Amino acid sequence: QLVESGGGLVQPGGSLRLSCVASEFTLDYSAIGWFRQAPGKEREGVSYISSVDLSTYYADSVKGRFTISRDKAKNTVYLQMNSLKPEDTAVYYCAADVTGWGTFGEADYAYWGQGTQVTVSS
Repeated sequence: QLVESGGGLVQPGGSLRLSCVASEFTLDYSAIGWFRQAPGKEREGVSYISSVDLSTYYADSVKGRFTISRDKAKNTVYLQMNSLKPEDTAVYYCAADVTGWGTFGEADYAYWGQGTQVTVSS
């Protein structure tokens, strides 16, 4: 029900924009979170945007480099990633929290995408 796109291979310092689209429901009333999982590591929260007040939150590791945003007309949430580092390499997932508030806790998200690979390497 959620589909991510926009991943790929990029050099350090480069940028990518990930997209999260819902095919069967509107994202207007859900908080959308972005999570990532690097090889051999646990999945971690990267950013989320509330649908209640459009507040945005970022993990310390990406603050100032990543920006999350919504496009209601396209039923899409974006994650703009700038100044990418090798340690940003991971599979990135978007997820929907139907309460609308959002958290960095995976258990609060009922719907998940399949993920998109982001590789930062020279």
